[in-house]
Amino acid sequence: MVFATDSQHAAALAMVVGGEAGVVVLGLARCADERWTVLSQSGVAVHRVHDVADAVRTLRQTAAQVVITEADLARPLIAAVRGRQDLATVHVVVCTALDAPRELREALDAGADDVMRVPFEPEVLAARVAAGLRAARLRENEALLRSLIANIPGAVYRCACDEHWTMQWLSDEIEAISGYPASDFIASGVRTFTSVIHPDDREQVERSVLDAVEAGRPFTLEYRVLRRDGGERWVLERGQAQDAGDGRRWLDGAIFDITTRHAAEQALRERDVVEAQLEEVRESRARILEAADRARREIERNLHDGAQQRFVWLALQLQIWIGADRELSADSRADLNRILSELREGLAELRDLAHGLHPAVLSDRGLAHALTSLARRATVPVELHTALVSERLPIPVEAAAYFMVCEALTNVAKYAHATHAWVNADERDGYLELEVGDDGVGCAELQTGSGLLGIRDRIAAVSGTLDIDSTPTAGTVLRARLPVNGHGW
Repeated sequence: MVFATDSQHAAALAMVVGGEAGVVVLGLARCADERWTVLSQSGVAVHRVHDVADAVRTLRQTAAQVVITEADLARPLIAAVRGRQDLATVHVVVCTALDAPRELREALDAGADDVMRVPFEPEVLAARVAAGLRAARLRENEALLRSLIANIPGAVYRCACDEHWTMQWLSDEIEAISGYPASDFIASGVRTFTSVIHPDDREQVERSVLDAVEAGRPFTLEYRVLRRDGGERWVLERGQAQDAGDGRRWLDGAIFDITTRHAAEQALRERDVVEAQLEEVRESRARILEAADRARREIERNLHDGAQQRFVWLALQLQIWIGADRELSADSRADLNRILSELREGLAELRDLAHGLHPAVLSDRGLAHALTSLARRATVPVELHTALVSERLPIPVEAAAYFMVCEALTNVAKYAHATHAWVNADERDGYLELEVGDDGVGCAELQTGSGLLGIRDRIAAVSGTLDIDSTPTAGTVLRARLPVNGHGW
């Protein structure tokens, strides 16, 4: 028979140590120092202490994970160690005499992790310390795992790959998601996990998971969970199958509550739909406005080139005929001159009508010249300032700006009782900025049927904005901002 030497025991223990490790020895003065040599040879630091307080202090300050104590000090030591969270993983070994069964029983009752008879052999010490280091590190790993699970914002689980998703282990976070405690689902004791999956989603969940399991890949899926209070939660589940070694498969994974995210995504999708609808409305309104302006221009051209020119020719012919016929009586001549005057007044009204539909100067020469024409025709003095970078602006923008100024100056003449007005038109940073103001009585309001409401709608049709500042006795100022190189027209 071949017996292992101390050096062989030390080498075996060193394989377990695998890094910094220590043992605290409390009391045990009767055990000779050479008995502990196997520990130092394996790289385990031995810290001898004489009381419980010193033992606790040493455990906290060193890398010691195992404490070996004599039986008389076991109970106070175990109480001190178990009472501290930072020493929860320490492995306690109590040494008892060979003929002291009461000490052995008391040590175990006090909560010792292991017992060792004294005197002991080096191989026994090495084996007990190796087992203690393994147990301490296992506790550390378990504590780390519990801490990680407690801080994961989701329910971690292991369940059977069966029709009920029978839970073997499930973290407490599932209660925050479903309203049911985790214990309800363990071994399907109170309810199956399938029972809380929304009926409309169960088939999709089963199909997605089983397909991933058969393909040997992780799965990710979203579905609804029915809560205890009758509500619903959207969850994201991620997991993967593991073979149990006996033909069964376990599913390991986590379930996260994504109700808030899902609601936000749904709101975003709905907003995109509304934005698309609004964009279509804006484009439709712009198309309608452009078609109306095109029709107005067409009517204006037809009036100018047709009826207006014809009436001008008739008036001219009548004037020539009256001047050339010397035989007309005075009464007849007076009647004809009165008819000629009426014809000229009607022609002027027709010209004003055509100009109101769409001024030819705006189509032919642009906004600056059209505003100059408006300022000259106004019944109150108008101070005009234009600073346009572009020779011509988009037709819808020019039309909106022109009719805003036209309506504003008409309102000044009719209602403002102003002594003067001003018009500023500046093009800067891709926008046309218009301002029309007066020193009149103010009190202008946006209301149904008013011209200002029509101005606002026309400006909005080209994605512009309109602000009105109208203070009693302090006049009215209209400010508009229209994009000149964007969309909306």
